[in-house]
Amino acid sequence: MHELIDFISYLVHLYQIILIVAVIMSWLFASGRVSRFNPNLRAFMQGLDAVTQPLLRPIQKRLPNMGGLDLSPMILLLLCEFIQRVLIVNLHRLV
Repeated sequence: MHELIDFISYLVHLYQIILIVAVIMSWLFASGRVSRFNPNLRAFMQGLDAVTQPLLRPIQKRLPNMGGLDLSPMILLLLCEFIQRVLIVNLHRLV
């Protein structure tokens, strides 16, 4: 059972890294530092969006419109940290 909990912890940590990479890539695309016309980078960004958007979209729907500022990745990162530090630690104690 500890192995399963450790695997879930690993997946949550991996998702946090993917989310941070997606945010940085979106900043690079928005600032024009990375070309939108590069097919490899565009495919990479579409892959990141396919992984991150299903969890970000419900958060974005609940947040008020703040102009160009999107706080949903920060909220999702905080939720992942909560899962890591509270839920997984307590699951380890229970098992």
